[in-house]
Amino acid sequence: MKTIYMDNNATTAIAPEVVAALTPFLTDQYFNPSSAYEQARPISAALNNARREVAALLGGVTPDQITFTSCATESNNWAIGGVARAQPQRRHILTTAVEHPAVLEVCKDLARQGYEVTFLPVDRSGQLDRDAYIRALRPDTLLVTIMHANNETGVLFPVAELARIAHETNPAIVFHTDATQAIGKIPVDLTAEFEQVDLLSFSGHKLHAPKGVGALYSKRGTPIRPLLIGGHQENNRRAGTENVPYIVALGEACRLAALHLADVDRIRGLRNKLEAALVQRIPYLEVNGRDAPRLPNTLNLACHYIEGESILYQLNEHGICASSGSACTSGSLEPSHVLKAMHVPFTAMHGSVRFSLSRYTTATEVNRVIEVFPEVVASLRRISPYWDAARDAPRPTAPHEPPPQP
Repeated sequence: MKTIYMDNNATTAIAPEVVAALTPFLTDQYFNPSSAYEQARPISAALNNARREVAALLGGVTPDQITFTSCATESNNWAIGGVARAQPQRRHILTTAVEHPAVLEVCKDLARQGYEVTFLPVDRSGQLDRDAYIRALRPDTLLVTIMHANNETGVLFPVAELARIAHETNPAIVFHTDATQAIGKIPVDLTAEFEQVDLLSFSGHKLHAPKGVGALYSKRGTPIRPLLIGGHQENNRRAGTENVPYIVALGEACRLAALHLADVDRIRGLRNKLEAALVQRIPYLEVNGRDAPRLPNTLNLACHYIEGESILYQLNEHGICASSGSACTSGSLEPSHVLKAMHVPFTAMHGSVRFSLSRYTTATEVNRVIEVFPEVVASLRRISPYWDAARDAPRPTAPHEPPPQP
C-alpha cells in the first residue's frame, strides 16, 4: 500500500536534488570550512553559496544577515533570549496565545524571570484583533514576537503591518517573526513588504531540507546577543563548527523553493478541492480558520463527537498520514492550545485533524483522501455514544455546540 503523506507541516520529504547536493559533503568534502589550507576553500565557498541562496529566497537580503542554526527552535530561542540580554532595561514582551511552543515557552520562561509578557488572544477564526494589538504596544516594549503562519491551522497573521505599527509606536521595539511554516510556501520579501521585520526564524525540514538545520535573519543594527559563545563562526554570531552538509542542503532547498513558488496556485487548488468535498460529505464538520487568510497547503478540520487520535489510527490503516489538532498524540489528553485559544467547541476540540500538502502532493492522493475520510468519520461516529447513526446527527442527549451546516 502506497503511503499518502499529508503531514507536511510536521516535516517534509527531502528533495532528491537536496540529497544530491549534500552527499559530497558527507564523503570526500569533509574539511573544516575555517581551515586555512587549500582543500578547505571549496567548503567555505559552499557555505557562502548556501547563504546567498537563503538570502535570495527572503527577497534578496544581503547574505551576511543570515546566520545558520540547528533548527527554528534554536533560532526562536536565540531571537527572543538574545534581544532580552541585549537590552536588560526593557522588560515588556508582546506575543500571541497561539505561538509554537518554541516561542510560547520561551516567553513564559522570561515571565517567570520577571518580564511582563502580554499574550494576545485570537478570535474564533484564529485572527488577531488589530486594535487590541495596538493597545498592547507600549513605548517601553522590548520585543514583539508573532508568527507569520500558524502551524496547526495555517492562519496567516499580517506580519508586515504589525511590524510597521510596532516601529511607529517606538523604533526601538524589535519585531521578530517565526516564519517556519511560511518560508518556501508563500513569498516573503524582507526588502519590500516585510522590510520592517527585524528578526525572522525558520527551519529547513519544512521545505524539503533535512531535519537539523535552520536559519535566523537579523537586520543590521538589531540589538541581539549570541546564544552560543566560543568561536568566530557565522560572523561571530554563533560559535561552533558549521554543519556543512545540512547547510548546503538548506541552500539548495531554498533555491528549489524559489523556483516552485509558482506552484502555489496548484497546491491551493488541491487543498480547496479537498476542503469543499469533505465539508459537503460530512455533517457536523467545520474548518478551523476558514474565514481567515491561510497558507495554501493547510486544512484543519474539526470533526464533532469523535476523537482525532482514533481518526489518525484509521487513516493510517489506509496508508494516509495526517496529524491531530489535539496534543493527545504526544501523550497528553489536553487539546491543542491553539484550538483552545480559538474557542473551538468542546464537542470538536479533540476531533480536529490537519491535512498539510506539499509540491509533491498529487490530485490522485487528494481524491483518495476524499474517498476514505468520510467513511472513517462515519465509522467512528457509529460507535460514539453521542451519535445517532440512523439520523446521522447527534443524539438529543449529546452535548450541543454544533457548527453551522453548509
